[in-house]
Amino acid sequence: MARPKVGIIFGGRSEEHPVSVKSAREVARNLDLEKYEPFYIGITRSGAWKLCDGPDAEWENGNWRSVVLSPDSDVQGLLILEQGRYGTIRLDVVLPVLHGTLGEGGAMQGLLELSGIPYIGCDVQSSALCMDKSLAYVVARSAGITTPNFWTVTADETSDPAQFTYPVFVKPARSGSSFGVTKVSRGEELPSAVETARQYDSKVLIEEAVVGSEIGCAILGNDSDLIAGEVDRIALSHGFFRIHQEDAPETGSQNSVAIVPADIPEDSRLLVQETAKAVYRALGCSGLSRVDMFLKEDGEVVLNEVNTFPGMTSYSRYPRMMAAAGLTLSEVIDRTVSLALTGKIR
Repeated sequence: MARPKVGIIFGGRSEEHPVSVKSAREVARNLDLEKYEPFYIGITRSGAWKLCDGPDAEWENGNWRSVVLSPDSDVQGLLILEQGRYGTIRLDVVLPVLHGTLGEGGAMQGLLELSGIPYIGCDVQSSALCMDKSLAYVVARSAGITTPNFWTVTADETSDPAQFTYPVFVKPARSGSSFGVTKVSRGEELPSAVETARQYDSKVLIEEAVVGSEIGCAILGNDSDLIAGEVDRIALSHGFFRIHQEDAPETGSQNSVAIVPADIPEDSRLLVQETAKAVYRALGCSGLSRVDMFLKEDGEVVLNEVNTFPGMTSYSRYPRMMAAAGLTLSEVIDRTVSLALTGKIR
C-alpha cells in the first residue's frame, strides 16, 4: 500500500520564521517514514517557495527547485518549475508547520482550501479569529469564558494614557509569540509601547494585567472528541513570559521555566482542561491548538490567547504537555493526519 504523501510547509515571511524551521526539524525527526512519504516545502524569508530535502541548517541557501501550491483542485498538489516546464506532485495531506502572520492567520489555510488538499489544523475562520486576540476575546466572552478587559487602537487612533489603570500589556492584536509586547507601568510609557506593537501590526491591543499564574493546555481533536494534554505552568523569576525571545531557547529561558505537569491543585487542573476545551470549541478550532490562560488565586481561569499551530520545537510547550499525557510527537502527528484525512482520531 502506498504511503500517504505529506507536504510539510515551513519557514514563511513572519517574524516567527526561525521558530517554524525549528518546529519543522522536530516534525521531521518524529515523522514515521514507514507510514508517510514527506515532501518538504520551505518558504524563504522573502517568500520564495522551495522543494527541498528538509529543514536543515542550509536549506534556505540551497539550489532547490521552485515550487508552488496549486490553487487548482484538479491538481491537488504542487506545481514544480524545471527547465522551463511545469511538473506536478499530488499530495494527500499538508502539515503547515507555520507560526504567526501568513501562517496561522488564515491566509495559508485559504490557499489550502482552494487546493482541495486536506490539511492539519484549524480552518480559515478559526485561524483568523484566534490570530486576532481582540476578536477571540469577544467570541470567548459570548460563550461565557472570562477574558481580560481590553481596548484596541487602530492605525489612525491615539489613546489617552489617563484612561487606564496600570500596569497594562500592550501588544500587536495579530501577531505570534511575544513579538512587540510591552508591559507598561506608567502612562508616559504608553505611546512608545503602542509604537513598538505597531511594528508588527497596525491594530494594537491594550490589555489589563491579570494577576495569576500563566498556564497552558494542549488540545487535540475535533468537536466533542477532544484530548487534553497535561497542564503546564510558567514559573517566572522576573519580568514577564516572552516565548521565543530568548538568546538560546534550546538551553532554557532567562526568566522562566515551564513546569509540566503544573504544580496546581487537582480541581484547578481539571477546570483548566475543561476551560481550554470550551475555548477551543467556542473559537471553532480543529486538529490541534494550545490554549494559554491565567489561573488566579481565587481559582478563576482567564483566557490569554490561542495558538492554532503551536511550536513543535524540542523546547516547545505543546509537545511537552502531550508527552506528559502519554502521547509522543510521533503519535500526535499520526492522530492529526488521521483527523485531516478522516475527521476522526484513530
